[in-house]
Amino acid sequence: MAVTGCSQCIKYMLFFLNFIFWLAGGVILGVALWLRHDSQTSNLLMLQFEGTQAPGTFYISVYVLIAIGAVMMFVGFLGCYGAIQESQCLLGTFFTCLVMLFACEVAAGIWGFINRDTISTELINFYDTAYIKAVDPVETTSKQAAAKVLEVFHNTLECCGKGDENALFTAVQPSLCPKKTNPVDPLLSQSCHTKLRDLFSEKLHIIGLAALVIAVIMVFEMIFTMVLCCAIRNAPAY
Repeated sequence: MAVTGCSQCIKYMLFFLNFIFWLAGGVILGVALWLRHDSQTSNLLMLQFEGTQAPGTFYISVYVLIAIGAVMMFVGFLGCYGAIQESQCLLGTFFTCLVMLFACEVAAGIWGFINRDTISTELINFYDTAYIKAVDPVETTSKQAAAKVLEVFHNTLECCGKGDENALFTAVQPSLCPKKTNPVDPLLSQSCHTKLRDLFSEKLHIIGLAALVIAVIMVFEMIFTMVLCCAIRNAPAY
């Protein structure tokens, strides 16, 4: 043990932060797996209509989260071991990994902010395509397939229609909205457009909050790592 005094305190604080970082990586990995297998999103994103798969942009962000969680667990272990061993090489590698992770997180955050409405908008467009076919008064195979797609949306989100009640939709509403039990409520409150936006806004807020907490931890870790590296370099034993 070469470092003493305040430097030793920083060493154990860095170890503690890295342990928290490692745990946070595990939590992010768990949350990402939950988002990937969540019944609501899975039911919607597995839909197909006329050979077109429901947009899967949401899954891209989930797969990125899974990768980040796994990398964080590895980097957290590296930081813990480097701090305890007082290894400048391991701490330097750890610091480099932190900088790269932080840069990736900032880039992902900017991309997510710019495209925050893309996921819900793509699914709303997919819903509207099936909606147009489902209210078509002419009976076709395509209309039956569209009706099944809408039933999944309505049952999963507990919504009905897209908020603009019209004669064509009213005619087929009983078969497309089996869960609608209170027709007195304004249709807007049961709009699938609104429910889709709320669904993905809630999940993106969870992702954003987790990213913010991790970013704060990473900043403190980078500071402590630099201080500890300097203390090790200046220690008489080295």
